[in-house]
Amino acid sequence: LTSIRRCEFSEDGKRLLGVTEKRTGQLSNIVVYDIDNSSPDAPQPSEPTLRIVVDELPRVTVAGFSYLSKYIITGHENGSVAQWDAKTGELLNEVYSHEDGMAVTDLQWSADRTYFLTASKDKTAKLHDTNTMEVLKTYVADTPLNSAAITPEPTNYVILGGGQAAMDVTTTSARQGKFEARFYHKVFEEEVGRVRGHFGPLNYVAVSPDGKCYCSGGEDGYVRVHHFDPPYFDFKFEVEREREARTGAVGY
Repeated sequence: LTSIRRCEFSEDGKRLLGVTEKRTGQLSNIVVYDIDNSSPDAPQPSEPTLRIVVDELPRVTVAGFSYLSKYIITGHENGSVAQWDAKTGELLNEVYSHEDGMAVTDLQWSADRTYFLTASKDKTAKLHDTNTMEVLKTYVADTPLNSAAITPEPTNYVILGGGQAAMDVTTTSARQGKFEARFYHKVFEEEVGRVRGHFGPLNYVAVSPDGKCYCSGGEDGYVRVHHFDPPYFDFKFEVEREREARTGAVGY
């Protein structure tokens, strides 16, 4: 046996994915189980319906199902991102989205899972098309990133979290350690604001499905829940306001 590094449900909740740790004598595996969630007492399978042995790629750090469980997307310790057939386990595509040797630390989806966001130790987060694996947008930070989340429509933001390495935190102030959650415009790739509060690196950020709040978990041992004020929903770039005035459309 080896440890599990990541667990994810499919969009419909009927499949469960797990990523096993690469250790001496054992390769990293992606295992998929078809689960019965009809009742708490329903029997569950003891063997996976799919096992992908990751022998030709570096260790898997993050993974998840795409829309309709068509693909499994994985991020790796060398900064690459891979696309697998979720039925056969065939490797379909591999792209080197992040700087070589800089691990992918998080992978989160848009609401419809047609695109996804990766965070990396190379101080960037990148928005990818699920089908083509093309990098659509790049968000550049000034610190290694541990997590990145996408806000649901009608807002157009991504939230990034990271900070100075935990081993160096004791000698660093919160400002110098860059322990803020960073907000970027999803389309224009520009940073629009930061939220302080943690006094250690942010290890994870997540947005509520209704988009009304987000939470951040830090190395300091706290989970902070932030509720968005009305100005957050009203903020628009000038080009967005002009477009809405011209077409009557909301969003981008």
